[in-house]
Amino acid sequence: MKKSYLTVVAKIEVNETDKTSMLSELKQLVSKSKTEEGNIDYILHTDNDNPNEFFVFEQWTNTEALKKHSQSKHYMQFKKASEGKLKEFVVHKMTEMVI
Repeated sequence: MKKSYLTVVAKIEVNETDKTSMLSELKQLVSKSKTEEGNIDYILHTDNDNPNEFFVFEQWTNTEALKKHSQSKHYMQFKKASEGKLKEFVVHKMTEMVI
């Protein structure tokens, strides 16, 4: 039987003037998050119509792994670096439907 994982989709829209610095922060976040215990995937995308809009697709083995991620040094560093630089930051947590 296939195992069900926790999926996270984060929509991040940055201020146009902060795009370069925030892209650098996002790349660091992705790189470090991929090494975390319980992480299956952590992929950064940019919107084809809005270059200031990014999406992060994450997969975690369970909610505990995601909780540890949200308390990690690199995630907290990203949150601090993004203060005042985001137009929108929305996180959707989903559970894969095994059918």
